[in-house]
Amino acid sequence: MVTAASPDVYSPAAVGERTSYAIALWLLGCCALIFAMVVLGGVTRLTGSGLSMVDWQPIMGVLPPLTAADWQAVFERYREFPEYQFVNRGMSLEEFKTIFWFEYWHRVLGRLIGIAFLIPFVYFALRRRIERRLYPKLATMFVLGGLQGLLGWYMVKSGLVDDPHVSQYRLTAHLALAFAIYGYMLWTALGLLGAAATEFVPAGVRRFAMATLVVVGAMIVSGGFVAGTRAGFIMNTFPDMQGEWLPGGLFALEPLWRNFFENAVSIQFWHRVGALTAAIAVVTLWLMVTATLTGRRARRAVNLLAAAVALQITLGIATLLSKVPVVLGAAHQGGALLLLTAALFALRALYPASRP
Repeated sequence: MVTAASPDVYSPAAVGERTSYAIALWLLGCCALIFAMVVLGGVTRLTGSGLSMVDWQPIMGVLPPLTAADWQAVFERYREFPEYQFVNRGMSLEEFKTIFWFEYWHRVLGRLIGIAFLIPFVYFALRRRIERRLYPKLATMFVLGGLQGLLGWYMVKSGLVDDPHVSQYRLTAHLALAFAIYGYMLWTALGLLGAAATEFVPAGVRRFAMATLVVVGAMIVSGGFVAGTRAGFIMNTFPDMQGEWLPGGLFALEPLWRNFFENAVSIQFWHRVGALTAAIAVVTLWLMVTATLTGRRARRAVNLLAAAVALQITLGIATLLSKVPVVLGAAHQGGALLLLTAALFALRALYPASRP
């Protein structure tokens, strides 16, 4: 029973608040699936499984081989391509099944994310629970998700030619788009949950928080090139690089720009520089917030950000020193997403609710 002293739980404002909360939970659930997708993608790459499925069947591809004859046919198809001929020649059917399953579940999870987004969207839309201003954002998320599937296949195709390795450009684009979709969903969900500043925040602090997010994003993109060129398997010392602070061959390729995208030594060096820059930016933001703000939300947000960057750098060093084992490599990729999460949460906590 609603009394005069209690809030009207049937009022439009209360209903709208509950709907916003439900939509935010839906988007956060999709974010969790994308997080799992990113980690599984890292495992798929590190186990050499990404080229085990040489065809793209968006509809029928959801069914794996079911009989011995099916498995043999899929294996024979794989044997026609360079990865088997130059890398895995002599691989048995049972060994092939191991790498096949990683890539298979990676693709199935991608389809599951699409379903997990589309069905609740249709439900909320039919019940008219989605505010008009949200439709363009949700439509953008859906379109980007479809493009991500196409980009994933475009990436795989680059490794089905003479050189059985995917293009580092396409791999980085695929990874960056996954992070962008995740970040866009998370930012929108946090806005619906009201995760905004609870006090006046100086413009300089907000601008520096945005700059910190950009630095974190640049470090993540550079990590894609590290993965794509296998740069983590060389120069496995820290803090120096095989006894040098400026390693030889840093600018060995011509023209100069190629070193930043194709030279493994240079790529690893700049990724280290990016990590150091991100750490300095996060610590600086932490000092700015703790010196100028008293609210618990902002302080909690920068504390989480500082912990996330410390964890990610620790994972990165451990991964490098141990020459990229699968578990640490996948954890480092997941850690990048945690760091992005913390950076977005900190930025939301420093902007007023009226900001997008």
